[in-house]
Amino acid sequence: MYAFIWRKLPFGLVGKLTGSVLLVAATVALLWYVAFPWAEPLLPFDDVQVESGVPAETGGGGDPVTGETTVGEDHELPYDTDQNNPAPSSPSR
Repeated sequence: MYAFIWRKLPFGLVGKLTGSVLLVAATVALLWYVAFPWAEPLLPFDDVQVESGVPAETGGGGDPVTGETTVGEDHELPYDTDQNNPAPSSPSR
């Protein structure tokens, strides 16, 4: 197929290269502005659902085994939030 297109493009090597670039640009533009916007609603990439792994009947924050609620409990972070994010220093003049 590409050999057929190459043979049908006019004006020697320069014309064939220019025509090839124009055909590729037209194909990319057609895909970018027509085909992809049409197909976007049909694709599942924006349909993201994050589940907590907790059954809904426990109220969303409880332990499914014991039934204890963990919502609102303070959890200690396993890292220091001040060491990696120091306060900004004043500029020296």
